[in-house]
Amino acid sequence: MTVLHLADEREAADLAAFLSRLLHYDRGAAVRLQGAGTALAVFGRPPSFEVLAIRAVRLAKPYEDGLDVTLDVTVSAGELLETVAESAATAAVPSAVTGPPWAGVLPPRGGWRAEEGLPAPDALRATVGVAVGEFRRRTEELAPEGRTRAALDRIGREIWSRTVGETGLPVRAVHAAQSLGFLRSAQDAADLALLSSGAWLRLRTPYGSIAVRRAGAGLGMPALSVR
Repeated sequence: MTVLHLADEREAADLAAFLSRLLHYDRGAAVRLQGAGTALAVFGRPPSFEVLAIRAVRLAKPYEDGLDVTLDVTVSAGELLETVAESAATAAVPSAVTGPPWAGVLPPRGGWRAEEGLPAPDALRATVGVAVGEFRRRTEELAPEGRTRAALDRIGREIWSRTVGETGLPVRAVHAAQSLGFLRSAQDAADLALLSSGAWLRLRTPYGSIAVRRAGAGLGMPALSVR
């Protein structure tokens, strides 16, 4: 079994926390791992948000397994979490699993450019708070017999598909960033950015990224590099 040597204990703890949050939303979650050099990218898709979450992990030494100098495999998030040893700063790569459809459609390798108009972290968190409050209020106003899954999904789609200002970024992407621990202190405002490349928008934070395809975009984009 291939062992990954992470940069330090904190890196291992952050990876474990990310995997735990993914499993909170989907106990059968899978993640795609792409490693090259001293960088590892971990991709996941929490179904509640319909976005792609990306956690970059620093390795203590370049990834190398025999003659292979890169890693690209889809594995069980739960099995990977079980192998993370925070004190030793290591993780073992489990056996590959059949990847879900999203794992074959990752953001592009390059061509990212900065987009204007992204609010500060506090304003983004406030936007999520307002949306959560509206969802609760509107669902509570439904008659008991009308509180069906279809009705709740319809309200949720309407609220979470709204965009943040004029950016085109859906509110659900910001909600995902906050729920997965990517959106934290206002001190990180300088490192918060909204990027675009082709059909994709990407909310980048110091702790990870949330990528989402623009409405109506087709498939077939090349994979995102881990540089």
